[in-house]
Amino acid sequence: MQRRWQCQRAHEAAPWIRVGLLVALFGAGIASAATLSEKAKESGCVSKPVYVTGEMYKCATQSGASSYFNVPGAGGSPLPGSTGQPVRSAKAATPAGFPRVDPDTQKGRDDVRRKVLSDELAAEEKMLAESRARYSDGAPPPLPEEKADAEKYRARISQLRQNVSVHEKNIEALKKELAAIK
Repeated sequence: MQRRWQCQRAHEAAPWIRVGLLVALFGAGIASAATLSEKAKESGCVSKPVYVTGEMYKCATQSGASSYFNVPGAGGSPLPGSTGQPVRSAKAATPAGFPRVDPDTQKGRDDVRRKVLSDELAAEEKMLAESRARYSDGAPPPLPEEKADAEKYRARISQLRQNVSVHEKNIEALKKELAAIK
């Protein structure tokens, strides 16, 4: 008897639970819209924000420029009245009278660019080798003024580590650029 009574009470409470969930979800949607409105105002929007993708929206500003902004928690739901499709920018066509570069000239420019990038890569690799030598795998000998002050020694090691990291990143970027040349 006790069990039947509990099941009956749960069955009677189910519609109220659904109503509570709908109210909670609807309330979250209103909070999201308020946040969208606040973000649009912060971005200086003079037009209605348009859903772009994910949590990103776009609007026009006073100067006519486009302003993009994220609305965390918006969940990627498009605004009412919006198509819901991400906005795609159209690729501009080249004007008819626009000057063209002949293939030989472009090849020459690409060769010069490749040469400059190769020279920069060689210089970065040389600087990386020098930085690694100074860094000595994180244990360079302390300078005379650093023997009394351990903090100075730690700061120098940190700077040397950072220099090695910068040169490694530069080399990676240069190699990527060289690979992208036709």
